[in-house]
Amino acid sequence: MKIPELQGHVDGMLLAVLSDGPLHGYGMAEELRRRSGGEFDLAEGTIYPALHRLESAGLLTSRWEVVGGRRRRVYALSNSGKAAAVDRRTTWLAFRCAVDAVFGGEALEAG
Repeated sequence: MKIPELQGHVDGMLLAVLSDGPLHGYGMAEELRRRSGGEFDLAEGTIYPALHRLESAGLLTSRWEVVGGRRRRVYALSNSGKAAAVDRRTTWLAFRCAVDAVFGGEALEAG
């Protein structure tokens, strides 16, 4: 999938992936690719700026780990990040339902 279609969704998807536990950047890229059936093959130039932005916003924490002799920065959700992940998921599900209704031609009942 092209980057313009993903614009605005990368942060939420990274929060969703990290909801399952800490990962390093490459691990997140692999998990996004796996979960999307290969549709989301994001470059480091997309993932790392998003991770830095989320960390600066206080949604992520990070630490250095040595894995197989290599230093890797491992990211995890902060408490605020956990709440943001739930909020992003809830918002996404409502948005997806509305878009599905438009494309499917089904009107949603006003709540």
